[in-house]
Amino acid sequence: MSKIVNLSLAEKIGQMVICGFNAYTSDAHIEQLIEKHHIGGVIYFRRNYANVQQMADLSYALQQFNKKNSDIPLFISIDQEGGMVARIDTDEVTLVPGNMSIGAARDAQLAFEAAVICAKELRLMGINVNFAPSLDINNNPKNPVIGVRSYGESAELVSELGIATIESYQSSDVVATAKHFPGHGDTAVDSHYGLASVPHDRERLMQLELAPFIRAIQAGVDMIMTAHVMFPAFEPGEIPATLSRKVLHDLLRIELKYDGVIVTDCLEMHAISKEFGVAEGAVMAIEGGADIVLVSHTLEEQVAAIEALMQAVQSGRLSEEQINASVERILSLKEKRRMSDIHPLTGGVAAQFGTPESKKVIRQLTEKSITIVKDEDQPTFDLSAPTLVIWPEVRHHTEVDEPIEQAYTLGPALAELGVDVKEFRVSTHPTSEEIASALALAADYEQIVVVTYNAVSELHEGQVSIVRQIAARPNVNLTVASTRNPYDLNQFPEVKRYVCCYENRPMTMAALAKVLTGNIAAQGKLPVTLSPDYSFGMAVN
Repeated sequence: MSKIVNLSLAEKIGQMVICGFNAYTSDAHIEQLIEKHHIGGVIYFRRNYANVQQMADLSYALQQFNKKNSDIPLFISIDQEGGMVARIDTDEVTLVPGNMSIGAARDAQLAFEAAVICAKELRLMGINVNFAPSLDINNNPKNPVIGVRSYGESAELVSELGIATIESYQSSDVVATAKHFPGHGDTAVDSHYGLASVPHDRERLMQLELAPFIRAIQAGVDMIMTAHVMFPAFEPGEIPATLSRKVLHDLLRIELKYDGVIVTDCLEMHAISKEFGVAEGAVMAIEGGADIVLVSHTLEEQVAAIEALMQAVQSGRLSEEQINASVERILSLKEKRRMSDIHPLTGGVAAQFGTPESKKVIRQLTEKSITIVKDEDQPTFDLSAPTLVIWPEVRHHTEVDEPIEQAYTLGPALAELGVDVKEFRVSTHPTSEEIASALALAADYEQIVVVTYNAVSELHEGQVSIVRQIAARPNVNLTVASTRNPYDLNQFPEVKRYVCCYENRPMTMAALAKVLTGNIAAQGKLPVTLSPDYSFGMAVN
């Protein structure tokens, strides 16, 4: 690996930028950034994934192309948090549960084992950085962007499970990233679309929001990602943590003694791009103390950010001494995690992913997560009764969720266990016609499971309407199962049986079916408080 003294200013600036592109193969967009602008890393999204062999080939091709211009390997990164936030979510890989599922399961050892599985499969695909885990504490039910990406509302729980995950990734030579510093959990604005603020005082922030990050620093986390969120207790100016020297340098570097790599969240998110501009945001972030800026999508914005950083050094706004310190940290981390160890993926590809041993671990963890929150005055689930499942399909794109088509849902999972089941699908934003059709069909059934899916702060009114109208019927054996944020119960407290699943992935639906039919006992505990009656840690077991 080249020493920093052998690098030009342009090469050093390039190491401080990670960029994304939209292709399954190495294309002119990313090759220009690697060859001309010397970028230090790439980020993958779902748009880059077709299958595991293709992704491994892409990673290898990018590293080989980069070798023509530099002997410093690329960071190849991804947001593979697990559960509902996974850029790779096909049956080819072992899909790890999301953080809130793990928080409900309360098992640090299984969390560690699950992250080992994820890390090994990422490395097989040439991915060496995971922008995970989220150490945000979800203590705001109206948070539109964190929710189930958090382990829960307890600093102790988030710290325990977060550290297990960090140590697991890093033991497998995948860079772990604690995010979103200083904490994005108590916000009601999605930073993809606007600028949020966490108004609490310093003492409260240090004891709660920052506590998992402090533990992560003590545990030697490789990387910390910033939040595009304002923290007036640390930064009185109206600028987010990502751009604040008081937050990144004074608090994180000096007070908390963090000496690892600081990376920004994507600067194209509106909290930065609309308020400050991507190019200016890049300079402000480095000025504030970040080592790497992330610009995920647009070539023009990526080039503008790089050129702005070059100009800032040349004009004296940024010192080359600070640039050197950042690049030293970056090169040290690439060497520490053996990123020069690059091999193509050949032979028996499928057998290396989603192995029976891996799936056994994930099944155990998933089955421990299913949480019965409420079960009052209801007959038990009747295996012999015709059963209707109303299933919400994710057809709407958000910055966190993408439309997905699932063949294996709760209906097929119940059918595998011998239940006579019909499944009726509606949108997560059901139309009046969908609502009417669902209710007309429900009239013919006495045993019904309504699955709900809340991706934002409140469940869509159409889903609420379906639940309430079915719940109002006499003698109906109704179960409501939430498969995203767990707070749905607050919109229909009259429901007598309510189960939290935290995600709608196939293995979770298989676990839910087993719980409903009595094949396994529910073991999960609420990782968040739903209301005064349904508080953190409770469950009906």
